[in-house]
Amino acid sequence: MIEKHEGAIILMSSAAGMRGCAGAIAYGVVKGAIPPLTRSLARELAEHNIRVNGVSPGIIRTRFQDTLTPEQVKNNSDNRVPFHREGKPEDVAQVIVTLAQNEFMTEEDVAIDGGITMRIA
Repeated sequence: MIEKHEGAIILMSSAAGMRGCAGAIAYGVVKGAIPPLTRSLARELAEHNIRVNGVSPGIIRTRFQDTLTPEQVKNNSDNRVPFHREGKPEDVAQVIVTLAQNEFMTEEDVAIDGGITMRIA
């Protein structure tokens, strides 16, 4: 990318890195480190016309969600996600495509979480 003087890097964080998640301290800490890494890399690589952005998904219907009990899924929808539903992988993919294609956007971390990170608790 440096030799070609162009490129896009997209890092994956998580809503758990923004607000924490009970029972997942290590996961939250690692994911919480990604937005500052995104900003630092963006600044470092800007002179090479390399854009660096991040995505922080919330509760997205993936294989991980298949391990949840029906009660946990209902709790997520009823109490955690303001949209009262899980996101789809396609929702995240659309943001990633936008970040990859937009040639003037860098240093951003996009929460795609149905509003979960705007909640205080």
